[in-house]
Amino acid sequence: MFLKNLALVNYKNFDSRNFEFDSKINCLVGDNGKGKTNVLDAIYHLAFGKSYFNPVTSQNVRHGEDFFLIDGTFDKEGKEEKIVCSFKRGSKKVVNRNGKAYERIMDHIGLIPLVIISPSDRDLILEGSDTRRKFMDGVISQSNKSYLQALLNYNKVLSQRNSLLKYFAANQTFDPTTLSVYNDQLQEYGSYIHQERQGFIEAFIPIFQEQYNRITGGQELVGLKYQSHLSKNDLSTLLEQNLDKDRQLQYTSVGVHKDDLNFEITGYPIKKFGSQGQQKSFLIALKFGQFHFLRNQVKTTPILLLDDIFDKLDENRVAHIIQLVDDSKFGQIFISDTHPDRTERIVKSIHQTFELFNL
Repeated sequence: MFLKNLALVNYKNFDSRNFEFDSKINCLVGDNGKGKTNVLDAIYHLAFGKSYFNPVTSQNVRHGEDFFLIDGTFDKEGKEEKIVCSFKRGSKKVVNRNGKAYERIMDHIGLIPLVIISPSDRDLILEGSDTRRKFMDGVISQSNKSYLQALLNYNKVLSQRNSLLKYFAANQTFDPTTLSVYNDQLQEYGSYIHQERQGFIEAFIPIFQEQYNRITGGQELVGLKYQSHLSKNDLSTLLEQNLDKDRQLQYTSVGVHKDDLNFEITGYPIKKFGSQGQQKSFLIALKFGQFHFLRNQVKTTPILLLDDIFDKLDENRVAHIIQLVDDSKFGQIFISDTHPDRTERIVKSIHQTFELFNL
């Protein structure tokens, strides 16, 4: 899988720009604010139908314009896939595949396997459990459409149950029959989601740990621990046990929407005990683990986007990362950097074809 060309119109800071990419390594270099990350985000947009950095679609339109268009042609196992993502203010976003618009953008997820590594990934360590759940969900959903559908169904029912709890409180009433309908649906979808997350983590941990060891030379022991209410009991029982609490809070306090991942280094939370370099290596290993997990699941090589990953890493760790990507298991790679000389020196050591784009 690789992206052959990309055309941008009114996307973020670009008025109009065309790119012809190398099938292996593509380097986007230039000062901050020139649009290096925006090009990577446009590629992400074609894969997922949304921005990685700004989920508010209208804010991805260039200032003073009323629409944007992203047009890309991919080579997937020798077959061309033309993907166009467009948005006009006042209208819904449209994603087209080979000239035909998707009825639901979610049906596009998984066609173009892609992994992005970015400085904003620090949110996985620093922010709340919602960010880490989204990471799990994003990885699983690229290779499992049933999971994505179950997730959408669960969140819809959860919202309905929460609205019902608010209605009960506002009207000083209670209807256990209606509530039980939502409980049954949450049990069905939630147990499946929990099962898939659990299976994913069990398969993912050894892949992640191997990547971390290769980046750091095996200097530290790292781990992931999946936390879920459903590890202790089934969701139906938990909902029943927490009914009084939920009625008081007016929202659902237990379920897979509260799941979390604990990130650890030498048995301690990496958020508190990991250095900046260790945290960055942890996140890169997490994303490289995602790459290899996806590659095994979808039987094709994902596109890899590396946004400014060499910042705040010592030369030793950079060298280990370069050794990782100088491997036949990797396909097309995009690298952004503010230092053209550093980037050129790094990519020349990989012994692969490359293109350098000065923005």
